[in-house]
Order: sequence, then structure tokens, then C-alpha cells
Amino acid sequence: MGSKNGKEVSQGYLAPFKGSTYHLPEFRLRPHRPPQGKYELFNFSHSSLRNVVERAFGVLKQKWRILKGVPSFSPRTQKHIIIACMALHNFIRDSKLSDKFFDKCDANDEYVPPVLRREVAQTQADPVEEEENEDTIDTIRSRIADACLAIAT
Repeated sequence: MGSKNGKEVSQGYLAPFKGSTYHLPEFRLRPHRPPQGKYELFNFSHSSLRNVVERAFGVLKQKWRILKGVPSFSPRTQKHIIIACMALHNFIRDSKLSDKFFDKCDANDEYVPPVLRREVAQTQADPVEEEENEDTIDTIRSRIADACLAIAT
């Protein structure tokens, strides 16, 4: 756990709830039954957000090839590379310059960059990690799930 602006910030992976539907295709297979209960609502939101983040990084990897080899750098350098690529991307967007990769994403919510298709397919086939998170992360996840349920009802 670290400190940011005088507040404690938990570090770790906010995992989906085990034993509950997670992947978006599983939810799509039952169109007449939306996510139910706080665990499914949380997992649906988590999976949806993860999908958006994966698509965004897929497009960034197409545009900024250095992102394909980022793991070979130190974590500090990785952070700087990602921030630089995002800053360049934001400059392009703010300048209203044409960007064919992001234009494809803007035009089609289902677009998955070719560079990412293989990675997403493998990730979605992997089972959710069995490793338990810290209690603080579990508490945060539970609070978010409660909020998802409150919004849905």
C-alpha cells in the first residue's frame, strides 16, 4: 500500500469474482437474461472495461510499435514510454489530425486491432487466477460490486 495526497492507496490487481460469469461472450449467449446479483454485475463491468482498455492498447500498439517490446524495459522506463505514447496520441486527437487506427475504433465499437486479436483470444481462454488478493483489494472490489448493484436496482 502506498500514499497519495495523504490518502492510502491499495496496490494490486482488482480481480473478477471467481465462480461467476465473466467474459463478455458468455453474457452475450444469454441476451434475455442480463447480469444478475452484485458478482455478475461487477464481473460484467470489469470485463467491459477490460475490453475497452485492451482495444485501446491494441490500437496504440499498432501505431506505436515500441509498445510491442515494452516488457524488455524496466518498469520505470515502461511507464515513461506509455505516458509518451499517450501524450502523442492526445496531441493527435486534440489537433484533429486524422488517425486511421483510432478512426476504425471510433467507427466500430466491435473493432479489435489485428495485433490484439491473438492476445485477446489467449487471455479470454485463460482461467481467472486462483491467487487471492489482499484484504484491502477484496474490500474495494466488494464496495464497487455493492455500488454496481445499487445503480442497477
